[in-house]
Amino acid sequence: MQNNRPYVLTIAGFDPSGGAGLTADTKTFEQHKVYGLAICSGITLQTEDSFLAMRWEKVSDVLTALEVLLKKYPVAVVKTGILPNADYLEKIISYVNQHYPLVKILVDPVFKASAGFELFDFSSREHFYKSLEKCYLITPNLEEVKWITGYDTEEKAASELAKYCTVFLKGGHRTARKGVDYLYEGKQITEFLPTRESTNSKHGTGCVLSAAIASNLALGHSLTESCRRGKAYLEKVLNSNHTLLGYHHV
Repeated sequence: MQNNRPYVLTIAGFDPSGGAGLTADTKTFEQHKVYGLAICSGITLQTEDSFLAMRWEKVSDVLTALEVLLKKYPVAVVKTGILPNADYLEKIISYVNQHYPLVKILVDPVFKASAGFELFDFSSREHFYKSLEKCYLITPNLEEVKWITGYDTEEKAASELAKYCTVFLKGGHRTARKGVDYLYEGKQITEFLPTRESTNSKHGTGCVLSAAIASNLALGHSLTESCRRGKAYLEKVLNSNHTLLGYHHV
């Protein structure tokens, strides 16, 4: 057991290409010198540019693994990735919140694969909001935040979501002011400008960014500093090569 490193747990899908999900998360954790634990929510069949199939794990199995790991390791942050529906997410959040209330929960709402494959059954907005009230941070992109709230503009959508949970709004899909991210803490909004020009797209950028933020939170950095550092880390991955699969190095 590595007692000198904080523990971060990801609950996400397995991506055999290594660009997203559990594999990307654990690469990111290791680069940040935190110890990464992982629970698989589902097995995907995908490459960096195509999504072919998804097989979900039972939520009961995930909760059993969650119980075992949280009893054994002093986890600082739990990060969620692809999950099948709001009820599945709620069960995870409720377990962590009830038994380990000091653990920070970071939700990366992966609703659709970059190849267009829909992953999340979003049946009840109210149910989703109630779960978010128990979380520390949610990290949607522009389309996700509008889809969650039903608002047609990112500003209204993020402000609405921030009533329930702090929001880090990712700006990688924005056409105007591309790459500018925003942190919504209640009514306070903090802007994060790119520190370098990123001309290369990558598979799994949302996973990498949220895992980097989770790592920095576990290391004891403030939320604002964790977001700043997480963004800087993602920029390095984006500029690591010209393919869709980024290299993790610092």
